[in-house]
Amino acid sequence: MMDDYTLPFWIYLGVLTVFIVGAMKKILASHLSAAPPLVAWLGATVLVERLWAFCLPAVLLLVLLGLTCCFYSAARAPPPAALPAHGKAVLITGCDSGFGNAAAKRLDALGFEVFATVLDLSGDGARELQRTCSPRLTLLQVDITQPQQVQQALLDTKAKLGLKGLWGLVNNAGVCVNFGDAELSLMSNFRGCMEVNFFGTLSVTKSFLPLLRQAKGRIITISSPAGDQPFPCLAAYGASKAALNLFINTLRHELEPWGVRVSTILPSSYKTGQSSNHVYWEQQHKQLLQSLSPALLQDYGEDYVTETKELFQSYARQANPDFSPVVDSIVQALLSPQPQARYFAGPGVGLMYFIHSYCPFSVSNRFLQKLFVKKKLMPLALRRQSGFDLNLSLHNNNNNNNEEEEEKLK
Repeated sequence: MMDDYTLPFWIYLGVLTVFIVGAMKKILASHLSAAPPLVAWLGATVLVERLWAFCLPAVLLLVLLGLTCCFYSAARAPPPAALPAHGKAVLITGCDSGFGNAAAKRLDALGFEVFATVLDLSGDGARELQRTCSPRLTLLQVDITQPQQVQQALLDTKAKLGLKGLWGLVNNAGVCVNFGDAELSLMSNFRGCMEVNFFGTLSVTKSFLPLLRQAKGRIITISSPAGDQPFPCLAAYGASKAALNLFINTLRHELEPWGVRVSTILPSSYKTGQSSNHVYWEQQHKQLLQSLSPALLQDYGEDYVTETKELFQSYARQANPDFSPVVDSIVQALLSPQPQARYFAGPGVGLMYFIHSYCPFSVSNRFLQKLFVKKKLMPLALRRQSGFDLNLSLHNNNNNNNEEEEEKLK
């Protein structure tokens, strides 16, 4: 009976099988609480039903079911025991606050020898680390956009490590210095994001790679979903993270022969940096209005710019203040015998990437629009155009009605 099927049929069947198995794997890795097993088994049921409908031999069906069970068991198997933290050295950038500060505390408590870079050695974040962490922790004043400071940090780290290599580099330092449409964003904002998020991280990574190769260690980079998906009003930040993601993914392939594992952490929305600072938002808003040309301000409207600022403030207020999902991912990437290439840190990120990867573009695009900045105002020029078009339409309708009445009177 199998002779009755043509080559296109077998190609179709193979593509269908690959798609469903890939979808099952993606779902199981998406951390969607109780949903993954249910959805995965639904996918398997659909596949089995199609195979049964095509009258495949029972032996082949049993083989397929066995492979599915093995795959599911492997996905549900407990992770292997974590590596010991004792004796391992880790450098973390951007420890003044946020993820870096929280990670430095956690890794120090686990027994790592932590090198924490800060912008200000006398700042609140640095003083808190000195007060709460063990003597193993070393503070280094580093602006990652300054090559001389990066090189000095490398010399200081080497001097303290001696002949021992560096087990982990956590690229955490980053900035998001703008909000608003790409056309309204200053070129200095694009350059500022690239200098810190891409070139700064690139400089640190290249400088410390010899120590990481020596220890066959780990590189963990805190990136953002904005580097993979086009979030509205985050063009400068997203472009810098996209460049960073491509560099890190390339590095992951290049360093595999050296035994260096490379992971990217993709957090959901958290209260980091200046996100909850009302004065910061007002300053950014004022600076943006002052920098816009009269023509651009007339086209977009001050109320449009103000609405964007208020939406970002509202989004920041709803962000998660608990950094533990990100810190947990950093620990797993450092201590897991088989670290993942990507970690989704926080609720909704895995679902977002699943929709982005497997759903039609129209669905993923609509999901992104509904998820982030939901603007109600159109740019002023478009509102005027809409008003003009509406008035013109009403005027034409009135003329048509008048002409009809005149025809009736005749």
